Amino acid sequence: MYTEILNKLSQSSFRRKFHLKEADIVYIEQKGLPTIKSHAIDFITKRLAPRDIPNDGKQTPMKGHPVFIAQHATATCCRSCLYKWHKIPPNRELSPKEIDYIVNLIMTWINREIVDNSPNNH
Repeated sequence: MYTEILNKLSQSSFRRKFHLKEADIVYIEQKGLPTIKSHAIDFITKRLAPRDIPNDGKQTPMKGHPVFIAQHATATCCRSCLYKWHKIPPNRELSPKEIDYIVNLIMTWINREIVDNSPNNH
C-alpha cells in the first residue's frame, strides 16, 4: 500500500538523503519496534494532528529520534509537506484514519531502512 508513495518520495533529491544512522538502528533494536511506533503515534498526535500548529514547518527536528528522520524522508514533517505529498489539507485536525496512515507510512519506511542496513545486505 505504501510502496507507490515511498517510490515517489525516493525520487526527491531532498527526501532521499534521509537515512537512519547506525545509532538510530541500535536505538530501535534496544527499544523495539512497538515502542518506536508508540513514539510515532505520540509525535504525530501532538506535533502534526492539531488544527493549529504555531511552529508549523519547524516542529520536526532533523535528528534526535528515528521517527523524526522518517518524518522528513516520508514528507510527514509538517502540514505543508503533508498537503504537497499526501493531499491531506492543512487548517483542520487530522482524523484517526490519517494519523494511522502517517504512522504506518513512517513505520514502513523505518522497516525498509532496517532491512537495507542489515549486515546481510552489505
